[in-house]
Amino acid sequence: MTYVEDELNSQPECWTRAAAQAARHTAALPAPGERVAIVGCGTSYFMAQSAAALREDAGQGETDAFAASEFPRGRAYDRVVALTRSGTTTEVLDLLTALKGRTRTVALTADPDTPVMTAADDVVVLDFADERSVVQTRFATTALTLLRAHLGLHTDAVVTDARTALAAGLPQGLVACTQFTFLGAGWTVGLANEAGLKMREASLSWTEAYPAMEYRHGPISISTAGTATWMFGEAPEGLADQVRDTGALWVPGGLDPLAELVRAQRLAVAVAAARGLDPDRPRHLTRSVILAPDAPTAPGA
Repeated sequence: MTYVEDELNSQPECWTRAAAQAARHTAALPAPGERVAIVGCGTSYFMAQSAAALREDAGQGETDAFAASEFPRGRAYDRVVALTRSGTTTEVLDLLTALKGRTRTVALTADPDTPVMTAADDVVVLDFADERSVVQTRFATTALTLLRAHLGLHTDAVVTDARTALAAGLPQGLVACTQFTFLGAGWTVGLANEAGLKMREASLSWTEAYPAMEYRHGPISISTAGTATWMFGEAPEGLADQVRDTGALWVPGGLDPLAELVRAQRLAVAVAAARGLDPDRPRHLTRSVILAPDAPTAPGA
């Protein structure tokens, strides 16, 4: 078993543990009414997108999500939340340093022995969700689970769905598809983006991700026999039939959307295996992007 398989299989236990710890981190995490930005790089950026949409939809206050390199430094926030598994990503550390003394910051990380421990004003360490694989699975979903629990949006049903996602077989013919499109709406757009990234990282697949209502505005043109379209959450009326009419495989999201992401993680590993690839060591990627001084900005994980 690869590291990533072992790590993605442990997600139900990690989520349960994170949800149980949420109350102890209340002071560090955003309070109702605060204007908040959530930042990250790569996978963490997509989790930030989902967390921001959840918080704003819950009526907790205006919440934005940014790639750390694209944060608008002239904009005022009450608190900035940084998601960083490694605690060493250059763009995140540079931003936290720039905000020191100006804006309250909190970092969610997996490694307590990294520079982020002093770069942020508050730190939440989820070391039990750390990973050996370059490809992120359980840290990202555990951090999002903590934030969902902080908002009162996590239930035991989410963990049950995650166990189902791990036990049930993947749809017939899905692994053999040549192109994958992931769709979401609201907070699940970030999950769709992350599913696409997992497929690219682990299996070198051609993948795309869109808000579901945008899919009919051009992207559906690539759907055909041998491609798959996967919906995270409830699909817009008529979309499933339109996709099937193209000859593409339609994959409905019947589980909690975060559990659907677990299924997509499994797909990425399965496609990698079918193609003879090592999902723990994706080409051109490292666990953290650490840039030399004055180096051009690059995407991080």
